[in-house]
Amino acid sequence: MLRITDLQLPLDHSESALQAAILQLLNLPADELIHFEVFKRSYDARKKTTIILIYTVDIEVKHEESVLQKNKNNPRISTTPDTSYQFVVQAKGNQFKRPVVIGFGPCGLFAALILAQMGYRPIVLERGKTVRERTQDTWGLWRKRELQPESNVQFGEGGAGTFSDGKLYSQIKDPKHYGRKVLTEFVKAGAPDEILYVSKPHIGTFRLVKMIEEMRHSIEALGGEIRFQQRVTDIDIQNGAVQGVVVNDGEYIETNHVVLAIGHSARDTFQMVYDKGIYVEAKPFSVGFRIEHPQSVIDQARFGPNAGNKILGAADYKLVHHASNGRSVYSFCMCPGGTVVAATSEPGRVVTNGMSQYSRNERNANSAIVVGISPADYPGHPLAGIQFQRELESHAYVMGGGNYNAPGQLIGDFLRNTSSTALGAVTPSYKPGITLVNLAAALPGFAIEAIREAIPEFDKKIKGFAMNDGILTGVETRTSSPIRIKRNDETLQSINTTGLYPAGEGAGYAGGILSAGVDGIRVAEAIALSMNKTA
Repeated sequence: MLRITDLQLPLDHSESALQAAILQLLNLPADELIHFEVFKRSYDARKKTTIILIYTVDIEVKHEESVLQKNKNNPRISTTPDTSYQFVVQAKGNQFKRPVVIGFGPCGLFAALILAQMGYRPIVLERGKTVRERTQDTWGLWRKRELQPESNVQFGEGGAGTFSDGKLYSQIKDPKHYGRKVLTEFVKAGAPDEILYVSKPHIGTFRLVKMIEEMRHSIEALGGEIRFQQRVTDIDIQNGAVQGVVVNDGEYIETNHVVLAIGHSARDTFQMVYDKGIYVEAKPFSVGFRIEHPQSVIDQARFGPNAGNKILGAADYKLVHHASNGRSVYSFCMCPGGTVVAATSEPGRVVTNGMSQYSRNERNANSAIVVGISPADYPGHPLAGIQFQRELESHAYVMGGGNYNAPGQLIGDFLRNTSSTALGAVTPSYKPGITLVNLAAALPGFAIEAIREAIPEFDKKIKGFAMNDGILTGVETRTSSPIRIKRNDETLQSINTTGLYPAGEGAGYAGGILSAGVDGIRVAEAIALSMNKTA
């Protein structure tokens, strides 16, 4: 097949226009074109009145070599690359110590799936509950203010990504097309086909629930085993090599290959890993607030007269500002037509996050507005970033009233540094609720100063961003892991513990569903190659 890139058509083009554009570019009669399919579709909305759709298409023609030769000087036309996934090895028999995957978020899910597909029958240990049980527990916090520390937005089948927008795009380098494998497996599990070709694919929470269950069944059908409410409390390390793991301070599972895919909130496991002498270092992360506007304001600012177009959907944004105090402020995890959610995993603390359904049709748009911080802001112990996060989350709990309400403030009042006393046109979506305060005390002074400077600058790009009645809700602290469990670049094993494979967001090697899934695939391949070599 041949691939054509950068085919540009108007937003309201007819169904036949794409085929016509292909034939015109190739100077090809219609009967020479056998078939075409869209590989990628994006849009250019820089000119709101004339939004352009941009296509990459794969085509099948009758005389491929001739067409390719005729267009050899056109960089937009080439042979379609092979993006299918190829397994690096298959298990030889089953006489081996089964690999163990700790954590069943996106990284652990794909590590387990690939290992199972290669015949290695992994054992997955997840501290939380099945996805449907954890959904009920999560609603318990949102509706009844009842937190389950082992079953919530952070812990349980599917990981933190389950209660999110389900965004499936990333800026990672992916020369082996692992991202395509992730998307293909999601489609097999029930995701809409469009995630394979739209530029910013997303799924939404409700669809993710069913998909994760399907993928779990696939792993089990291939000989894998998934155990819930199984918290790993120790890793047996002898002479610098993994020998096994201890579950719930009791059961011992013998293994020489462990995927550590624990997510960014498994703070007790971070402590255990550090205490075992496994190399851990502090890394940068970000803190800030969730910001909410009417989705219609964002749509109008981004799309102008084309706001509401079905192809464009709910508008998103990506913003960054370099503040005069040297700090960077940026939008993170933008959720069009979504809600702000309670995302704590520890009693007496408040954490915010964002979530959307597939339809993205809720009234408000929300995103995190966060400030980058570095280990220099919390010097000393490699785990000091965790304490930094906890102090902010505990203070937010107190500011919110000590009942899991989150502290909130109108954007206008935040900019004026005055406490909010009443809501305006925007109704906050955070459940169980918000308490109006002055958020100036919710973050370090440098962060407040930088965000106050950034919001009016963002308003220059998104008209209405600094609207008086928009809502800020605090605090957003779990943007990424505060640590990195450092690993060898080639073997993907811990730099000082053989057989331990730190992976995904918690280990500091991913940020989001897609990149975490890709990292899970890479680690699974590394384990399979190691096990095959040993065999």
